[in-house]
Amino acid sequence: MLLYQPDSGYCYNSDSLLLYDFINAFKPKGKVLDVGAGCGIVGLLVARDNEKVQLEAVEKQEVFRELSKINARVNKINYKLHACDFLDLDERLKFDYIVSNPPFYPSGVQKSENEMLLHARYNSNLPLDKFFKKVSRLLKPRSHFIFCYDATQFGAVCAQLDRVKMRVVDAQFVHPKIDRSASLVLIHARNGSKSLMKVWQPFISFEGKKVSKKMQEIYKKANTQSIKCQI
Repeated sequence: MLLYQPDSGYCYNSDSLLLYDFINAFKPKGKVLDVGAGCGIVGLLVARDNEKVQLEAVEKQEVFRELSKINARVNKINYKLHACDFLDLDERLKFDYIVSNPPFYPSGVQKSENEMLLHARYNSNLPLDKFFKKVSRLLKPRSHFIFCYDATQFGAVCAQLDRVKMRVVDAQFVHPKIDRSASLVLIHARNGSKSLMKVWQPFISFEGKKVSKKMQEIYKKANTQSIKCQI
């Protein structure tokens, strides 16, 4: 997949590819909304691999909206893009899946002065309580919410999901190396679910100084080629 990205500022990283692979495990179909789409990578990869997906996305930054439309066009993927803040999205819309690689850096860390990075990285731009409340209002009954988040905030994620009557049914922690703490968690939640949580085998990104075999397989499967450009 050919992906145009901004020549400076925020670019996608391995988090997006890990999330894409995790989403594919659930064989999504029906109406899928990619929240904070950026250049479109997560939603476009999922739609490419799952022919029954009807892809929509929401993105508030104009630069990323233009890039995601270009990326959808060059990869010949049908794409409906909502040009607004996710929290302002029309709640009459309903989805079978909502997916997202949201901003999750906590407010206490030093913030970038770059506006693009500021919106893409820091959770003050999409607080958990408002984020999950909006998701719960846009999902059809018994539907799916799949996203990634900072592993150290997993407790807060579960608590906030519970407040909107959603439950984590699958979780996979991502570790940079086998002897390092988890840095990311991949989460599958459902509204109205009573299922117990299934904790997947940990994902290890590196084996020594080399990218792990599993990570290499995801890179190969995604098959992305990036081109940095100006809009």
